[in-house]
Amino acid sequence: MSARLVHIGSAVVDYVYRIDALPAPGTEKTASSYAQVAGGGFNMMVAAIRTGMKVVFAGQLGSGPNGDFLRAAFAVEDINILTQPSPLMDSGNCVAMISSDAERTFVSWPGAESVLSPDMMAPVLVSTEDWVFTSGYTLSYPGSRDALTDWIETLPADIPLVFDPTPVVSDISRATLSRVLARTTWLSCNTTEAADIAGPGDADALAARLLADHCPKADGVVIRCGARGCHIRLADGSAGTIPGFKVAAVDTNGAGDTHIGAFVSALARGMLPFEAARYANAAAAISVTRHGGSSAPTDAEIRTFLSHADGGSTGARGQNRKAHQTA
Repeated sequence: MSARLVHIGSAVVDYVYRIDALPAPGTEKTASSYAQVAGGGFNMMVAAIRTGMKVVFAGQLGSGPNGDFLRAAFAVEDINILTQPSPLMDSGNCVAMISSDAERTFVSWPGAESVLSPDMMAPVLVSTEDWVFTSGYTLSYPGSRDALTDWIETLPADIPLVFDPTPVVSDISRATLSRVLARTTWLSCNTTEAADIAGPGDADALAARLLADHCPKADGVVIRCGARGCHIRLADGSAGTIPGFKVAAVDTNGAGDTHIGAFVSALARGMLPFEAARYANAAAAISVTRHGGSSAPTDAEIRTFLSHADGGSTGARGQNRKAHQTA
């Protein structure tokens, strides 16, 4: 594959605690396990890489121990960093608490990833076959939103832009959000994020309004909708819910990132959108059976999974599946 993903998002260090349930206010819990891992946008990049796409990082890393930790993780995955480290601050971090029902709760602290400037982004050059990705986190930070939004609006028209608004979509100013959505080629979000942008409604109604009222240049919208897998609507009006897969989830952290990374990678190598959405559902389903946010499967693992699903009683077609896998 010659296509390259240019990721302009937020990579942070995740401090992951496994607990039986969230502590009540004023109480304390002892975790059953703890891990320090690369997180944030790193999870989406890993998913794209493991499914065959070359990835470069165009966000900002810090100059302290968190930044060093992330650079080491990027090197393992062969992710080239296009920008220079921040001379002023370290990369941020996120405390992730994973409860026994596989749900997760986060508390984050922004660092260098929350600051972008035109000078920092000057080395970020795109070519004809590139895909660009950004997330709501980078657009929610006052120190990065303007430089990134301005840069996005200068992208050549033939460069696809993939946007994930993330759970912080309500923290993005409407002016900024409108400018980015106006340039978005593919929007991927969950049902809550879609409703934050377009108002209440079911997945199909939300997807239709997102395309008609918010993403006029988009090729399509993907809404990740739990037990139903994901709903996809294209600019030509075709739409459908792509069922998910029944799995025993142990950790849903990073499932949405895995879905997006696998979906973009599949599109970039010529897979049709509905097929790419099913492929992404399978990637997310596999990821939630593994511990850790960057638990994305390889292309070979996804194809094996799909071949078994097509041939067995756990096939994807026409059935509702366990929630969480594309949250």
